[in-house]
This record gives sequence, structure tokens and C-alpha cells, in this order.
Amino acid sequence: MDLRERIDTSRMSPYQWLIVGICTFLNALDGYDVLAISFSSNQVTEEFSLSGTALGLVMSAALLGMAVGALVLGPVADRIGRRRMTIIALIVNGAGLFLSATATSATELGIWRVVTGLGIGGILVGTNVICAEYASRKRRGLVISIYTAGYGVGAAVGGTIMVSLISSFGWRSVFVFGGALTIIALILVIVLVPESPSFLYNRQPASAQRRLDTIARRLGQTGPVELTPIPESVHTDSGIPALFNARNRRVTIVVWAAFFIIMFGFYFVNSWTPRLMNETGLSPTLSLVVTVALTLGGAIGSVIFGLFTSRWSTREVLTTFSVIAAILMAIFIFTAQWIALVIVVGVLVGMFINGCIAGLYVLTPQSYSSSLRSTGSGWGIGVGRIGAIIAPIATGALLDGGWSPQAIYVFVGAVILLAAVVLLGMRGVDVEANRRPTQAAEAVTAD
Repeated sequence: MDLRERIDTSRMSPYQWLIVGICTFLNALDGYDVLAISFSSNQVTEEFSLSGTALGLVMSAALLGMAVGALVLGPVADRIGRRRMTIIALIVNGAGLFLSATATSATELGIWRVVTGLGIGGILVGTNVICAEYASRKRRGLVISIYTAGYGVGAAVGGTIMVSLISSFGWRSVFVFGGALTIIALILVIVLVPESPSFLYNRQPASAQRRLDTIARRLGQTGPVELTPIPESVHTDSGIPALFNARNRRVTIVVWAAFFIIMFGFYFVNSWTPRLMNETGLSPTLSLVVTVALTLGGAIGSVIFGLFTSRWSTREVLTTFSVIAAILMAIFIFTAQWIALVIVVGVLVGMFINGCIAGLYVLTPQSYSSSLRSTGSGWGIGVGRIGAIIAPIATGALLDGGWSPQAIYVFVGAVILLAAVVLLGMRGVDVEANRRPTQAAEAVTAD
């Protein structure tokens, strides 16, 4: 039997959950990295005498790298392997973090943040697909939501650590610590994470049969693993142009638009909340506490999203989460005068905006055939990072232009509401049917 079918239909083994755990840890590095520059923003601004616009550019530097990394490295991962891409990306990411700690100017810091982002982009396109492919069909939505929750956990736990690091050793220690975490992640991937089964079936390197047999043993699967001929669909449904063929065009447009909008709101609230809460009168310490509340809510929201998808479709849950996130975003800043309330609302904002991110990570791999999965995920993530790049820069410009924090949050809430409108474009689209032609072709070839 095809190993992919065994994984889909069998109960998940401890080894599969270990793979999910490692991928989740890697996603947590992304959460840590985003808050690294956010939590360091006050000290970085003071040391380099930055304006709001200049700080926005520094905040967006890593996001630019992530966008380029996801767009360029997604198709590369489909060609060289998702595991190999993840290893290369971790090396690049670690180098960027360590070098960020040595920056002597805002320009230099921005350059190393771009390098860091390139690594993160490569990590995301690899681990998202690996995590999805080692999950059973029954648990896939929950698994991807757990994986996405890693971002919130990394941000929440990392944020708590950052407060101590910055107060004791200064902002540079935040990046050194992040680099050390990346080294640990690199070792875990090299030792414990196998290659994506679909890559081995679709590309069939010389070692494919041996590697599939090894994976099957580690999964506790008995019996021979069948290596079927490469399906014709690999040649017709792969590469960037395939994103816009008749089967994929509508889904691609909706996924890209939703990623752009949700990432815009997500990176706005995670990057600028400490500074804007401080502008409304909260102390720097309380502003960071509110930001940590955001990340704690995010970890909860991702898992809740996964639980909802066991009963309702991913699109329906994602649309609902988008509407609620938009409303909460608009009222968030107005609760700043009540400490307990702003923390509670912060948890809820994090819960629903992170739930939207989880939804996009669940929806995207479902929407494409196995030969196009990293490309589709990479381009969706990459387009989303463009929105993430624009958000901090636009916020800095609006702040310099005289906009109040209250007006900015209401504006971003309105932007997020557009995601719900965009997702209506998926009505009538059977995501699983969108994948079946490729899967059917694979089955015919196997026969």
C-alpha cells in the first residue's frame, strides 16, 4: 500500500506526534522572532534615534525576507525536498539572528533582519507541509492548528524571557538567545525529522525506496511499502504557472487575498501594540504585559480553531473568526484605560487573529495537490508577508502623519473585515474535490 494512504487512514503514532512537536517548535521560532524586534523597539529607537517611519522599516525588514523566502523557496522545496530546505533555512535563520546582535546601525540591523526573515520563510514552507503530511486525515485540521499555535506559544514564552533578557543584558541578548534556540532546532530536524512522503513519491530520488521503508518502520507500519511510478500529474500540476490553471485559479486568488489581509492585521497588532499602548498612557511594562496577553490568546485560538474544524468547514470557521477579530481589533485600544479589561480583550484579539492564521495554514495545504503543495503554501505565505511588511510601515507613517492610536486600530479592524468578504469567494468550491483529480491520477498510475 502507498505509505501516504497508510498515514491518512491509520491512528497517529508517537513518532508522528514527535514530528508535529518539532515542527511546532520551529514555528515557535517565528513567534519569538517577530516579538524580538517588537520588544526591542524602545531600546533600538533610543540607541539609533529612529523616527516612527524608520522603526517601521526596521520592523518590516525581517518580513521582507520572509516574503522573499516563502515565494522563492516554496518551489525550491518542491524540487529538493522539504526536509533539506528546512535544514538550509535554519542555518540561514540562525546566522541572521546572531549577526543582528552585532549591528552598529539601524541599516545594518535591517540587513541582518532580512537574512533572518529569508530563513524563516524557508522554514515555514517546509514545516507546514511536513506537518500536514505526517498527520492522519482525521487529525489533520487539529494538527495544523497545534502547529500554528506554536507561533503564539513561542511569542508568549519568548516574550516573558525577553523582558528579563532586555532588563538584564540589553536588546542584543534577545537575538543571541534566538540564535541558540535555532541551533537546538537544527539538531532536532537533522536527527529526528524525515522527508515528506509526497516528495519521495513525486521526485523519487535514488534512495526513495530505502527512505520510505525506514519511515514506515519508525511509524510502526508493517508490510512492504509500494513505490509507484511517478504520476503524470506531477508534470502537469507543478510549478508556479499551475497555481493559475483552471482547477487552482479561484482558490489561489482567494487564498492570496485572505493571507494578505489577515497577515496585515496580525503583524500590525503584534508589532505596534507595545508602542501604541504606551502612546495611550500605559507604562512600558504594562504595554508589554498586554502584548504577552495577545500571544497567550493566540496559542489558545489556534487550538480552538482546530477543534471547530472537526464539525464545520475550514472556510466557515475562518470567515466567522475574521468577523469577530475585526470587531475586537476596533475596540481593543479603547479599553486601555481599564487594565484588567484591556488584558482580557488582548487575549481575545490574539485568540481570534491567530485562529485566522491557523485557518489559512489548514486551508492552503488542503487546496493543492501534493506536487504543488509547497509552492502553493509558499506563495500564500509570501503574499501574506507582503501584507505583513506593509502593516508596520503604514502604521509608522500614519502615526507620523498625526493619526491617533484609536483611529489606527479602527482602520485595521475594517481591513480585517475584508477577509470575511474575500472568503465568500470560496463558496461552492469543494476543496477536497480540488485535490481529487491529482489523487485520482496517482491511483490510476499505481494500478
